[in-house]
Amino acid sequence: MLKSLSIENYALIKQLQIRPVGSLNIITGETGAGKSIMLGALGLLLGKRAESSVVFDERKKCIIEAIFDIKAYALQDLFEAHDLDYDEECIVRREVNANGKSRAFINDSPTTLEVLKALGVRLMDVHSQHETLALGNSTYQLQVIDIVANNEPLKQAYKQAYNLYKEKQKIHRELVEEGNQMSKEADYYQFLFEELDKAALSPNEQDELEQELSRLEHAEEIKTKLNEALMLTDQSEFNTLSLIQELKGSLSSISAYGKAYEQLRERIESLQIELKDIVSELENEEARVEVDPQRMQECQERLSLIYKLQQKHQVGSIEELLDIYEELGQKVMRLGNLDEAIEEAAKAESRALAAAQQQAKALSDSRKAVFVQLEQSVKELLSDLGMPSATLQVKHEEIALSPSGSDLIDILFSANKGISPSPLKQAASGGEFSRLMFAIKYILADKTALPTIVFDEIDTGISGEIAIKMAQMMERMAQNHQVITITHLPQIAAKGAAHYFVYKDESETTTNSQIKLLNEADRLKEIAEMIGGKGASAKALDSARELMNMG
Repeated sequence: MLKSLSIENYALIKQLQIRPVGSLNIITGETGAGKSIMLGALGLLLGKRAESSVVFDERKKCIIEAIFDIKAYALQDLFEAHDLDYDEECIVRREVNANGKSRAFINDSPTTLEVLKALGVRLMDVHSQHETLALGNSTYQLQVIDIVANNEPLKQAYKQAYNLYKEKQKIHRELVEEGNQMSKEADYYQFLFEELDKAALSPNEQDELEQELSRLEHAEEIKTKLNEALMLTDQSEFNTLSLIQELKGSLSSISAYGKAYEQLRERIESLQIELKDIVSELENEEARVEVDPQRMQECQERLSLIYKLQQKHQVGSIEELLDIYEELGQKVMRLGNLDEAIEEAAKAESRALAAAQQQAKALSDSRKAVFVQLEQSVKELLSDLGMPSATLQVKHEEIALSPSGSDLIDILFSANKGISPSPLKQAASGGEFSRLMFAIKYILADKTALPTIVFDEIDTGISGEIAIKMAQMMERMAQNHQVITITHLPQIAAKGAAHYFVYKDESETTTNSQIKLLNEADRLKEIAEMIGGKGASAKALDSARELMNMG
């Protein structure tokens, strides 16, 4: 239930506050005074998008805030799902800057418009002229049927089954598409895989081959240089090892005369040992170096194959070729297993479809079961509202599974005796449409737990005794719901438990919409002026008093 609504710096509203009662609240005022502007502000709290044009004074923020009493409406799960703090008094706030940017808050925690909408549909049902037009839409009509049939559990069960079916269908289609694509490329993949498999590449092979080929190509030069090194170190008449041996002998003869000479001798001895080791390795390396044209050709051919494969696959290393080899192996293996995977996916899709069809049938049966009930209930209500010959007929067509089920609904309507019902878009005048919409809202109110229902001039096109009947029905709705009604009809205004008057204040430089709660005397005057115009006569006052006292 809406406990208070505060609007600041919005459109023509500088500052406004309303504290509606828990039953029937009436809002009246002249055309253009700002009644519907209030609904626009309320829409922002329910998640509608904001525009910069709504800001009254561009130097300040527009702030709209409402406090709702939600303790009786079991909304804890919704708050928990969106990580919001729950309180029995819920504060919803929307702030809009002059540039059109806005922020939303629930209990002072920032939130998104999607969350605001999710909460809003659980708190208020706001009727507007746009919604009256929506009654001709088959989607809206289906929603009406579902509310009458209490179909929410069945809708959720169907939604889960339908979503699973669509998921399995997508998997199956993607596998089929992949299979078709891979079938076209299968021979090519197989050829590439076999080519790399035959090549039998190893991780460091390219570097090793390139180094070996370089040695083979320069074998004569390497052997010559190694022999030169051996001659200098060990094989010539004045070789390095002989010289070091003589040097060692010279130092040995004086090593007893001082520690420094002994250390020098030891260092020369270490040098001699190291050089002998080097000579040994030079001899080994020289022995290994061979001029081998056949092996050189083998290396060249092997490297040529590696370079060719790298160029073909547009890579620069053996490691990348090995990665491609592994990927191709997986593709070839997957292609071999794909037929089996497609068959399994088709079976899973078929099972999911059957489950979704079963849930769709249960939902459809529940919908069809209330067609007659809805038709009869609307007919009875319309008869009370001065349309005794009105008929309503729910036309049903079974369709392929859709997000909303397997039903296409079209509500047909006729207001006059002897005229066959036709689609709502063609069948009703303004006043007839208003009464039909109100009758449906009256039925839905009994089926929902919405705390607050708002009517924006749903009485358009009616008057007299019919208006009194509608007012009485609003009174009955207000016994279980908070009802807020914007009206131009005195018959409805007279039934309010609280009556608010919206007016334009032009005492300042800028026109400003204001609202005030009327006391009994002001309320009598307002209803009288709704009957007889400004400066209501005594007769109009008597009529207003009679309406207010009417049981």
